[in-house]
Amino acid sequence: MDPDPEAEQAASKMLQATFITVVFTACHSFQTETSTAVSTIQLTLPDSIIKEKLAPVSKKKKKKTIYLTFDDGPNKGTRKVMHIAEAEQVPVTMFIIGEHVYGSAEQTATYDSIEQSKYIELNNHSYTHAGGRYDKFYCRPDSVIMDFRRCADSLGLSTNIIRTPGRNIWRTTLISCTDIKKTTAAADSLFRSGFSLVGWDLEWHYDKLMNLKSTDDEMLQQVDSAFAKGHTKTPDHLVLLAHDQAYADAADSISLLGFIKKLKGADDFNFEVISKYPGLKN
Repeated sequence: MDPDPEAEQAASKMLQATFITVVFTACHSFQTETSTAVSTIQLTLPDSIIKEKLAPVSKKKKKKTIYLTFDDGPNKGTRKVMHIAEAEQVPVTMFIIGEHVYGSAEQTATYDSIEQSKYIELNNHSYTHAGGRYDKFYCRPDSVIMDFRRCADSLGLSTNIIRTPGRNIWRTTLISCTDIKKTTAAADSLFRSGFSLVGWDLEWHYDKLMNLKSTDDEMLQQVDSAFAKGHTKTPDHLVLLAHDQAYADAADSISLLGFIKKLKGADDFNFEVISKYPGLKN
C-alpha cells in the first residue's frame, strides 16, 4: 500500500511543532534562570555593601561621679560657693554646723539663701563641731548622738546623712571605715541610731591663712590619679572634701570655678549630691 501523503504531512507538522515546543521551553528556562541569577546578584550586592559600611556601635563610656562637698558653713565663702554652683549648674553638698547658722545675722541670712538653692543639698555636720576638742567629744558616744540630733532638730534637716567633725569616718550599708580607732564606739553608735556617716576620698587643703595649697590644675591631676589608682572607697565614685571658708578670697574662689569648669570640660565626670552615693540609707 502506498503511503498516505496527508498522513505523512500531518506527522511532519506534529514533529515540527514538538521540536519548536522543546526549543522554546529550553530557551525560556535558560532565560528565567539567568534572570533569577542576575536578580539575585542585584539584590544581594547592596546588602553586602551596606554591611561593610556599617561601623560597629561602640559602647558608651562609663562616666565617673564626683561629689563636691563643703564643710563648716555657713560662714565667709559660703555664698561664693553657692554662686559658683548655680552659675555652673552643678550640684554640691554642704555639711552645716548648727552653731554657725545662729552665729550672726549674716550667717542666718546665708543659710536661708543656700536652703533655697536648687543646686545645694544640706546635711548635718554636728551642732558644736566638737568645740574643737575632738578626743573629749568622741569618748562620749551618747553626747555625740545628742549633738547631731540637736543640729538636725534645730535646722529641720530632712536627711540622716552626717559628716563627723575632724574625722574621716564612713558608716554606710557598704562601707565601714574609721581613721582613728578611739572614735569607733561613737561612730558605731551613730550608725546604730540611724545616721549614715560619710567621709571623703580627697581633700582640697588650705593653710592657716585660709589660702588653698593646691591650684585647680593640681587638684584635677589628683582627681585623675585617685580614679586611676583606685584610691576611692567606691570604684568610679569620688568624694571631694573642701571648706567654705577657703573660698572667701577672690583668687581661691576663681580656682574653684576653674576646677569645676575643667572637670566639666573633660566630659568624663558626672556631678551628684551626696545622698546619691551608693549604699546610703536615708
